[in-house]
Amino acid sequence: MDAAETAEFVQWLQQDPQHAAIFAELDAVWKNFDRLGAVVAPTGAPQQPDADLLAPRVRRRHHRWLVWSTLTAAAAALILLLTLSTFRRQAHTAETAVGAFQKFDLPDGSVAQLNTDSAIDIDFTATERRVFVVRGEVFFNVTKNPARPFIVTSGRVAVRAVGTAFNVRCLEGAVEVLVTEGRVRVDDTRQGGSVLPVGASSAEPALLVAGERAVVALPANIAAPGPVRAIVEKIAPPATLRALAWQERRLEFDAVPLAEVVREFNRYNRQQLQIADVVLAERRFSGTFRADGFESFVRLLEDDFGVTATRTDHEISLRLGR
Repeated sequence: MDAAETAEFVQWLQQDPQHAAIFAELDAVWKNFDRLGAVVAPTGAPQQPDADLLAPRVRRRHHRWLVWSTLTAAAAALILLLTLSTFRRQAHTAETAVGAFQKFDLPDGSVAQLNTDSAIDIDFTATERRVFVVRGEVFFNVTKNPARPFIVTSGRVAVRAVGTAFNVRCLEGAVEVLVTEGRVRVDDTRQGGSVLPVGASSAEPALLVAGERAVVALPANIAAPGPVRAIVEKIAPPATLRALAWQERRLEFDAVPLAEVVREFNRYNRQQLQIADVVLAERRFSGTFRADGFESFVRLLEDDFGVTATRTDHEISLRLGR
């Protein structure tokens, strides 16, 4: 299975304890089918089937019926899984579950890398290539083709590129665009025109270039009147690497408030971290962690920073110890 199929399978296993039990039974039955193939006749023995080995076991008839019933139920469950998986794939061109990642090859040779809990749709025509970021975060490496502009839309924000590499992240009430190679335009799909500050001359096109990040604040109502504007900042190479560390399944922080650290961990894990202490939320931390390594981070807080962690089934509450 590829990464997306593996993520779907793991998600299915986690949805209900019976799923794992059914799969384990099916796996055991399948392995039993191969037991006869593992029986090797001694050298020089007549190559005839072993009558005792192949004889029907009358007393185990009920057991065989139970095994076949289990097999039928498991097969039905797997068919249902495949059906649901197909339905989910039809819902969006590509999407990932919480904690999953996917590298998706677009029809033109461009590549979209989907971070945790992300989804895209595509609409490619003879004259343009359009990708819609439905949710989450996606990094695009665009194949150059001036005759077919590459346009990524998220809410009211449209990023137009020819051949470049950039990251689009949907935030709460905003869209963030980070360019790592080339240049892009960032437009308002409703009002038209660029959302970027104008250049030194009004005749210069407003473009976002490599090493720059734009954060576009969106109104609560996407149809609200008035244009939207972006705040643009230059990003140093180390900060760019930290922002894109998720491509290597890592989270990197440099003097970041714990509230922000927790938000990032919560994006990648179903077990959620909660801060029950205002003072603790404002403390700053630096470090590198696996995206799914929240337990290691919590232990670090407990051992070295005087934090008390209270665990429940789906949540870990953090507060300063007395």
